Amino acid sequence: MLFRSGSFKLEKSEKIWLDGSFVPWDEANVHVLTHTLHYGLGVFEGIRCYQVKKNKSAVFRLQEHIDRLFDSAIVLGIDVPFSKKEIIAAVLQVVKKNKLEECYIRPIVFLGHNQMGLNPSGVDVRVAIAAWPWGAYLGDEGINRGIRVRISSFTRHHVNINMTRAKACGYYINSILAKSEAVRDGYDEAILLDPQGYVSEGSGENIFLLSKGRLKTPDLSCSNLEGITRDSVFEIAKHLKVDVEEGRITRDELYIADEVFLTGTAAEITPVREIDNRTIGNGKRGKTTGRIQKMFFEIVHGNHTKFNKWLSNI
Repeated sequence: MLFRSGSFKLEKSEKIWLDGSFVPWDEANVHVLTHTLHYGLGVFEGIRCYQVKKNKSAVFRLQEHIDRLFDSAIVLGIDVPFSKKEIIAAVLQVVKKNKLEECYIRPIVFLGHNQMGLNPSGVDVRVAIAAWPWGAYLGDEGINRGIRVRISSFTRHHVNINMTRAKACGYYINSILAKSEAVRDGYDEAILLDPQGYVSEGSGENIFLLSKGRLKTPDLSCSNLEGITRDSVFEIAKHLKVDVEEGRITRDELYIADEVFLTGTAAEITPVREIDNRTIGNGKRGKTTGRIQKMFFEIVHGNHTKFNKWLSNI
């Protein structure tokens, strides 16, 4: 159930995978002195499972998500106590064990409670994987009609303050502040600028604009995450013969763009119809956005054989 833009009441599943074993949802607990709870040092992923043909389900780009999870751990100096193969198998088991046809999956690597302090050396490393039903992150109306966004008063991290290639737990305080401000002011989402004043990304999404028939997205020097849906859009655009370029984008480029859309595992492909009270294009989902969105949903539901390599069947 959606109760605020981009926020859902959790619908419980039966089991959570914790440190190699399944435990009941309500018993997947941690100690109040858990290191990550206090200091934010941990890494996580957001992954989606979709129903595909013949009433079967498949996880979208599972290998890429787990690769990024381990890359994030390397960046932060965390040794994951399981192999990639074990985590991939566990993700598939979680979906199957909970009998979920479509769901959101959250693997998280976090530090335990055997010691406290800013030096994490020697702290136990723990891993959990949960899954639950979750609909459109920015709402079905947002997917179809587009959303209203604002440029945030908060700035994305400098690349040498927090290493922005990692999907790290504590970094998301920045996103929470931006998202909360936007929703409080009547918008659906926030767009953050990088420390140099160029467009970075949404609070939890990458961003694309269309101008004069070409797609453009901030390059990875703009304090933005290397999104997996972002990469998927590159491949989809190539298939649709739409040119894509990476580079710096100014906020006024967004205002005068023909189309703007956000991408992410949670957000999927969400059109933007308004930025800072300025109508984007005709104020509706753009034609190119619609084509990319349509193909994306065909792919995740197993209706595009060329991209079945992105699907891990349950």
